[in-house]
Amino acid sequence: MAGLSNLLNDTPEVAEHRPWPRHLVSPAQWEAAARGLEAGAWTLVALWGEADTAHMALRDAANGDFAVASLACPDGCFPSVAKVFAPAGRLERAMRDLWKLEPADTPDARPWLLHGGEGPRYPFLTAEGEGLHQIPVGPVHAGIIEPGHFRFTASGETVVRLEERLGYVHKGTEGLMAGADVARAAKLAGRVSGDSTVAYALAFACAVESATGIAAPPRAAWLRALMAEIERLANHFGDIGAVCNDAAFSAMHAHCGALREEVLRASDFCFGHRLMMDRIVPGGVAADLAPMGAARLRALVALVRRRFPELVRVYDNSASLQDRTVGTGILKTELARRFAAGGYVGRASGRDFDARRDVFYAPYDALSFVVPMRAEGDVNARVWQRIDEVEQSLGLVIQILDLMPGGAVRAEFVAPSGAAEGCALVEGFRGDVFVWLRIAEGRIARCHLRDPSWFQWPLLEAAIEGNIVADFPLCNKSFNCSYSGHDL
Repeated sequence: MAGLSNLLNDTPEVAEHRPWPRHLVSPAQWEAAARGLEAGAWTLVALWGEADTAHMALRDAANGDFAVASLACPDGCFPSVAKVFAPAGRLERAMRDLWKLEPADTPDARPWLLHGGEGPRYPFLTAEGEGLHQIPVGPVHAGIIEPGHFRFTASGETVVRLEERLGYVHKGTEGLMAGADVARAAKLAGRVSGDSTVAYALAFACAVESATGIAAPPRAAWLRALMAEIERLANHFGDIGAVCNDAAFSAMHAHCGALREEVLRASDFCFGHRLMMDRIVPGGVAADLAPMGAARLRALVALVRRRFPELVRVYDNSASLQDRTVGTGILKTELARRFAAGGYVGRASGRDFDARRDVFYAPYDALSFVVPMRAEGDVNARVWQRIDEVEQSLGLVIQILDLMPGGAVRAEFVAPSGAAEGCALVEGFRGDVFVWLRIAEGRIARCHLRDPSWFQWPLLEAAIEGNIVADFPLCNKSFNCSYSGHDL
């Protein structure tokens, strides 16, 4: 199949869109793009809508080029991408619920975000076979956890089908952003998913800077990367411990929780907030590294390198843990690639993608690191993927501290008076976070934020099939998809 550039070559380009090209396509070209997704010629980065327009961001699998295809929908209808490419299904359902854009000939016309009301009961997908029974779980759960409904169809203890119903924490974030000034919208972006506040703030700031042509000072770019790696460490420690806890190994949970707490305290010391919320802003960062912050982070790295290897040995040498995690919840490589699964979910199943390396944004283009990858795709592989990424992040923290330039940490930001559009793709701890926005008259006219969980939640359904119901919490935690980021 011809490359993405050939598909869009003869189409009008939106001049004010940066850094990727955005092209206005015909329905036939839109359908050709969908067929390219099905053929594996490119991957789906995002699919979203606005009044009378559908947008699709794509990455060429052959050369890594990115582009956005936009289709005018004057009648409120567009050709369904999910008709030929299933991973687009939930995104299309959200487009219909939020923007009244109807995907023609869609294979799944059920609502996604709109719950309750006077309509019929939600029609979960069925499974046929002798002796099957359904187990409803949620949306309210026993622990401190966001709401989500899981409908299991099981044969005895074996899961035959799982279907999720999410959308319970839809907050209207994109609606709140519309008409907001850039500073207010930046705060909203950082609250899409609290555990990824740095990643979202970074993606939003980069999108604004691309749209406006404003460049953050070099030191700010390095401070942003430092925050991103600290966020990655905190979440990976939390996840490793939580997976072990769901396998009834609470000691690992406690020790990993202690390491996570050390990271959060260091974050507070260095940047004035445990989660570093609102520290990344368009134009740079809101606060420089605190005096003695570098020393505190070097001490943190030394502490982790003393304690963490022993925890890894405990994990690897505990037969009870290995019995629960090895071979459980296998995600096949073909599915990970088809759904463009990001982060540890994709890389533990052989999908070799990391936005820090593959999108070339500063300062990662000046840092030395490897992108770990595994092929087994089970719970154990997702734990080991996190372990390997912890080691890489520790090395990156030291490199950043050693190489960080001096100078200003924030450029003067003046919102443009005319129209400007920008997008960005950055690597969060969970995977790649995408932001697209349009600025008009100094305010956000439209902003779309795509969490990696949009492409990971459906894969959890596939990974649990054939496993026992009791292993679902273990599989679920090994994925650790975001409810809040997914539901917006």
